[in-house]
Amino acid sequence: MDNQRLLIWAFFGMMAWLTYQAWMQDNAPPPTAAPAAVEAPAADQPEVDLPALTDTAVDAPDVLPAAGPAVDETGAPTAPFIRIETDVLEVELSLQGGTVQRAMLLNYPVAKDRPDDLVELMSTDSNQVGLIQAGLRSAGEGPEANHRATFSSAQHRFEIGGGDDLVVPLSWSDGAGVTVEKRYRFSRGSYTIVLEQQVTNASDAPWRGAEYAQLQRRSFEQKRSMFDVDSYSFDGPIVYDGEKSEKLKRDDLVDDGPYAFASERGWFGAIQHHFVSAVIPQPDTSQRYNVSVRGQVSTASSIGPTQVVAPGESKTFTTTIFIGPKLQAQLEDIDPSLKLTVDYGWLTILSQPLFWLLSKAFGIFGNWGVSIIAVTFLIKLLFYKLTESSGRSMAKMRNLQPRLKALQERYKDDRQQLSQAMMELYKREKVNPAAGCLPILIQMPFFLAFYWVLLESVEMRQAPFALWITDLSVKDPFFILPLIMGGAMFFQQRLNPQVGDPVQIKVMQVMPIIFTGFFAFFPAGLVLYWVTNTVLSIAQQWKINKVVEAQAKQKKGGKKKPKPD
Repeated sequence: MDNQRLLIWAFFGMMAWLTYQAWMQDNAPPPTAAPAAVEAPAADQPEVDLPALTDTAVDAPDVLPAAGPAVDETGAPTAPFIRIETDVLEVELSLQGGTVQRAMLLNYPVAKDRPDDLVELMSTDSNQVGLIQAGLRSAGEGPEANHRATFSSAQHRFEIGGGDDLVVPLSWSDGAGVTVEKRYRFSRGSYTIVLEQQVTNASDAPWRGAEYAQLQRRSFEQKRSMFDVDSYSFDGPIVYDGEKSEKLKRDDLVDDGPYAFASERGWFGAIQHHFVSAVIPQPDTSQRYNVSVRGQVSTASSIGPTQVVAPGESKTFTTTIFIGPKLQAQLEDIDPSLKLTVDYGWLTILSQPLFWLLSKAFGIFGNWGVSIIAVTFLIKLLFYKLTESSGRSMAKMRNLQPRLKALQERYKDDRQQLSQAMMELYKREKVNPAAGCLPILIQMPFFLAFYWVLLESVEMRQAPFALWITDLSVKDPFFILPLIMGGAMFFQQRLNPQVGDPVQIKVMQVMPIIFTGFFAFFPAGLVLYWVTNTVLSIAQQWKINKVVEAQAKQKKGGKKKPKPD
């Protein structure tokens, strides 16, 4: 196997893989200027149908009325709303149905240079539609506490203040003895919202109905750019059916129609790169799920089985909502399967332990850049013996250069004889010409794993390193790290033998330039990993070269005839 040729193919294979990933990922983040045709769901617009109650004996309508809340021409809500503020969230609940119509993440600016422009996952804005609606279906023809019903609240502003928990109650009554209290529970430092819907039946007839929830989110056509790493992350609906998660492509929902399933441990949500909005019905309750796209809005919903509340009794339906960054610890506290929203692709088996290592290192150093350097050092140490044998073979190849050049001169007109003579020389000197491929083959999976960890882990979003590197998840603003990396790769080449035909040698000589161009637009954290790995490889190869040269001199000296007395 020709070492140089394999390295070239390995590089272009990596680039082809990244390009393939770009094409396979659907529903990229929306363009900066959203299409003017997008409209926020208002009271006079039809919504995606919700499933009927599961009890066939119940005479219930198959479709709920239009989605709320109502908005004016500018997209501002016309229905009254209440505002809730915790230490991490600012939320607006519409009194029309208790809909979550706005959710702002107080600790996450859209860009580091715009600290006051915060990420907003729920909104009535026509370009960034996001609504979480929940309610109760009733069996009869009378009023029901769905997301269009009018609720009341004792106050219009709630703050967590110095407390650890905050409960926001909303009330509704059908006027005939059935009342519903919606309680939204917030906790300090948490992006989890627990919704409790308590039905109290003070009438003289049984109440029959079911709870439901739905998430509406803007849905745009795919737009991607190699200069924007964010655009390679999935953006769109995701569901979990109790066994596996599935990201639903916009085109499939448009072409094939709604996606439906039933599960007792399912959930649904919407991913926006580092952030997720998810609705998790009460576990161990049979739920039917439906996801569809209509226009520029996707709608995911669930509905439970029909329940009966006898006169004089009450029943509470519980739904868990998560609106926030993909903090894996918080997601796992709700349900371990929610960690699947952090998608490392087919390299999860490597990326997940890598993230765990980085997290532990961050706990020690308090800096993600230093953590990347420390973990790179550990990886290098782990494979030291394996790469050492490869390095020794490369060092021996370096010492064989004069003899290889002599063979090339001797058999310059006979390539077959040249190859045979070179193989005999390698065999005689116990040199493996393909050994130099091993380090890059080891590095490649870790490189790709680091790529997805940096791309998907919100913990590293806008994380600073040092000096001019203020965000490890985006490209180096001054391209200094890629230039350092190119220089390090050039120096590394000088430590290794230049073998192969003249064309291959010239290609290898320009590889540092090609790598520098590609890496210029990669996340700074990824370039930091490659720079660290290259520097450690240089140090290792330099040491091995010195040892092998010393051994060769000693061996050569030992073969000299002793001088006569």
